[in-house]
Amino acid sequence: MARWWRPELGLALVVLVLGVLVVVGTLDVSAAASQLGLGPRFFPMLVGGAMVLIGLFYVADVVRGGRGDPEESEDVDVDAPADWRSVGLVSGIFLAFSVLLNVLGWIIGASLLFFGLAVALGAEDKLRAAVIAVVVGITTYLLFVKGLGVSLPGGPLTGVI
Repeated sequence: MARWWRPELGLALVVLVLGVLVVVGTLDVSAAASQLGLGPRFFPMLVGGAMVLIGLFYVADVVRGGRGDPEESEDVDVDAPADWRSVGLVSGIFLAFSVLLNVLGWIIGASLLFFGLAVALGAEDKLRAAVIAVVVGITTYLLFVKGLGVSLPGGPLTGVI
């Protein structure tokens, strides 16, 4: 089994399966079409179909012997070990965000998410990272809620903004 299995094939199968899941999940969507005749299923079907097509081509390429290009960047040490501490921190921050989002609301939760990610990934000026995180949290909230009409949890700040 280890002879024919390569990481490229794993990625190709993930793209293919995700494309199939998008297409199958989109089949359940039902709503009226717009004046242009495009309903809410058009773009997800387009993206899902493209993912299936790309996944199929990718699987075929890998099975025929295709390989990913080796890293050629001049500032990357390919022999360096993986930074599992950062991977764990980033994963923990995303998990905490998903658990606390409804309690804290988007603005507070996203601000903590962005700040935590900046610190975990090496931000040196923590005050600047905090200010930018709050600005990005508020901006994304306003863009989605006021601009696009998407409902995001307000948490303790419900009704303030």
